[in-house]
Amino acid sequence: MDVREALFARQSTRAFLDKPVAPALLTSIFEAAQQAPSNCNTQPWQTIIVSGCARDELERALAAHVASGESPAPDFGPSVLPAYAGVHRDRQYAAAAELYTAMDIERGDKLARTRASLRNWSFFGAPHVALFTMDRSLGLMGAVDVGGYAHGLALLLTVNGIGSCPQASLGYFPAPIREYLDIPDHMGILFGMSFGYPDPHALANRVRTGRATVLDAVRFVE
Repeated sequence: MDVREALFARQSTRAFLDKPVAPALLTSIFEAAQQAPSNCNTQPWQTIIVSGCARDELERALAAHVASGESPAPDFGPSVLPAYAGVHRDRQYAAAAELYTAMDIERGDKLARTRASLRNWSFFGAPHVALFTMDRSLGLMGAVDVGGYAHGLALLLTVNGIGSCPQASLGYFPAPIREYLDIPDHMGILFGMSFGYPDPHALANRVRTGRATVLDAVRFVE
């Protein structure tokens, strides 16, 4: 599978088999991800991979925190929670409609939609979750670099038959994550990525969201 094929094959996986990725393969994938470019080669990403019993305990801590009714308090401020408008809101709504339609959840079924949303904090049942952190002082450019690193990681997972789901939601409630994983205060949690082998029979994994045309997204100047 070449890079182009991996780009088209990658999708956001929201249901996983109970099958952990072998440790040697995990190490190999994350070693390759280190080749991602970064501003001045600063390599700002500090990734925490949580698996096994630790993953289950973190899920319980997150579930309790979210259920308590606490408001989101991301490490990098309210800009992490944008209020989409215009075409961006249209795309957000279209993606949600495609997902809920695939899962046979009707538009008016608020309870089913809430249950589906809460699966974000159970990592969609994935056996592994990667949490992307960086020094808070690195600001926007550091976040850009971490995003590029995570995209490369998603493609590496794809070519190895491993599904993944990048999740901004895992940066919404950093407090229980920070406490459980003993993350120092100067390190901020940007977002996470649940990953593992996809469940081929899950309705949620049938979704392939649309993309804007290149003419809508790119301006060519000569």
